[in-house]
Amino acid sequence: MEIKYLGHASFIITSDEGIKIITDPYVTGGALSYGEIKESADIVTVSHDHADHNNAAAVQGNPQVVGGTAKVKEIEFKGIPCYHDDAGGRLRGKNTILCFEVDGIRVCHLGDLGHQLSEGQVAELGEIDILLIPVGGFYTIDAKLAGQLCDRLKPKVVIPMHYKTAKCAFPIAGVDEFLRGKKEVSRLDASQVEFKPGELPPSTQIIVLKPAL
Repeated sequence: MEIKYLGHASFIITSDEGIKIITDPYVTGGALSYGEIKESADIVTVSHDHADHNNAAAVQGNPQVVGGTAKVKEIEFKGIPCYHDDAGGRLRGKNTILCFEVDGIRVCHLGDLGHQLSEGQVAELGEIDILLIPVGGFYTIDAKLAGQLCDRLKPKVVIPMHYKTAKCAFPIAGVDEFLRGKKEVSRLDASQVEFKPGELPPSTQIIVLKPAL
């Protein structure tokens, strides 16, 4: 399985059989100057209906859009309802965490999670191999809450997303705030990384990918 970081909260996850999943495709413009998403995919996941996460129309290949629990191309997606803020959705609405398994590796994309998860929600997530987590704060959980959640979920790999870069002008923090004090950190000079079920790290490793667009 390969994970490629397009930018913001958007990744392409490609199975060994070539099935492509694009998460939370964004609209280019305004505060986001990442390149336009022109890739094709079989499946697009959308965590919530905001323009920096829901641009499924940009994805080529007539993909099926998944926003909750579903089964597509023999891949089972589990949607866990949550909120985009810490006020029960009153400020920014709802968000859906999406968990799915590709090539025996369980991936969890938190979307724009805005609050700490309850014990029940953590139990519902189950075991996670790769966690795609927002770390920039303001619109989502911040570096501190993200770190606490990683400690609770204990994934094998953490890939941070939704943070300030030269191409993201939202009033959010950069990734360094999340990385501060963390030991197992790999900053790759690449946008993609491959994973195999038997070769995942024994304890949580943070991998920072370069946005491809």
